[in-house]
Amino acid sequence: MTQNFFQTFILLLLVTDPFGNVPLFAAALNPVAPARRPRIVVRECAIAFAVLLIFMFFGRHFLSALQLSEVSLRIGGSVILLLIAIRMIFPHPDGVMGKTEGGEPFIVPLAIPALAGPSALATVLLFSRESTGEVLVHVAALGAVGVVWLSVFLSAEKLQKALGSQVMTAFERLMGLILTAMSIEMLLGGVREFIKTL
Repeated sequence: MTQNFFQTFILLLLVTDPFGNVPLFAAALNPVAPARRPRIVVRECAIAFAVLLIFMFFGRHFLSALQLSEVSLRIGGSVILLLIAIRMIFPHPDGVMGKTEGGEPFIVPLAIPALAGPSALATVLLFSRESTGEVLVHVAALGAVGVVWLSVFLSAEKLQKALGSQVMTAFERLMGLILTAMSIEMLLGGVREFIKTL
């Protein structure tokens, strides 16, 4: 139980990449009045949490409606994870999630796709295929990750100034490397499951 919680926590933390999204949050909140920034952070984290939670519980029905198998979702999700991991290791001018528009952020780009992006949605959809007890463990892990989001983004500006851009970049690349290994493992698991069906 504890091992499943820890694995899910680490996976969701890597997939949502709060530390890598610190520059995105800082840039998006820059034109917003300092007094209003904490409210926006809480709101965007709550929206992302709600979206992931809905996908976790109703993902099975979503898969059934679209006639998607767990194998295809696992392989597709692993490819998305790998692409994001590559962009984390080799930084792109537009950032990990691509270009974002200015103004006060609402849902896009902070809640979706920065936190509840395609890879995170694909990951929690996989959790919905498991037993009720395991899903509850995943919900607890998602809640713990949500607390990390809040603590990181509420202190984003201070964190960026304290650590510096080089340390933040190095940390993001390290997370990208770990995410690469996890995406390959997910891909191999999907391929193994597919071979069994032949």
